Amino acid sequence: MSGEMLRPAVGENEAPFWEAAAKGELRIQQCASCERLRFPPRPMCPRCQSTESTWAVMSGRGTIYSFVVPHPPLLPQFNDLAPYNVILVTLEEDPTIRLIGNLVDRVGDPINAVDPKSIELEQPVRVVFEKINEEIHMPRWIRC
Repeated sequence: MSGEMLRPAVGENEAPFWEAAAKGELRIQQCASCERLRFPPRPMCPRCQSTESTWAVMSGRGTIYSFVVPHPPLLPQFNDLAPYNVILVTLEEDPTIRLIGNLVDRVGDPINAVDPKSIELEQPVRVVFEKINEEIHMPRWIRC
């Protein structure tokens, strides 16, 4: 890859997500009052306005809801990898929770390793985590 990989912003609200990912767990913020899952994480529940939350462990299973295949021109960090896939996954526990990532065949594969023609909507997937550095373990998805 040309240049350094773009890294996610990790603030107070996002830190528990990345801490869990570093342990190989997919955790989603959950309202401690109404128990609704919410992603991206935020300080207040959009349903009941509670500011209390927990982090629920998810199964890591979901389905492909949508996908795109970016082509150049792109940010310089991704030019060498294009074209590559970006998938939107709905979680098994709550289909309103959607996470973005890349479909790979195994941990460590580049994000352009899967032939985009082989990707289908509603394919079952499960999360894996790729270590980027000590703080960031990036969620990737593999077919079940």
